[in-house]
Amino acid sequence: MKIRIKGDSLRMRLSRSEVDKFGKDGYIEEITHFGKNTFRYALESRKELDQLAAAFADNRITLLVPDAIREEWVHTDVVGYNNNMDIGEGKKLYLLLEKDFKCIDAEVLEDQSDNYENPLASCQ
Repeated sequence: MKIRIKGDSLRMRLSRSEVDKFGKDGYIEEITHFGKNTFRYALESRKELDQLAAAFADNRITLLVPDAIREEWVHTDVVGYNNNMDIGEGKKLYLLLEKDFKCIDAEVLEDQSDNYENPLASCQ
């Protein structure tokens, strides 16, 4: 699972096996260690929600996903979902959840074998 944060935007990308685990368990988490401190980011399914939301507490960013979206995302070819979450004072936090595709434009050092096939890689 990858996280990208820029300004008031948060994006999470999941590989095939991570999407499968999230579909089965309704929760997935990554941990980054900073010496004695840890930073966590998670994806959590919630039945009471109707759109993506996010929370930050105890050094953990959690992207909250409605159960209905989780079910559709896991069992279809839908690539992702987004939402502009109201965070008060006229500000919005842009949220994006995506399936992670293999890169097609350059050599990448990371293992991409578990990523989804990039639809732009096929001839038309």
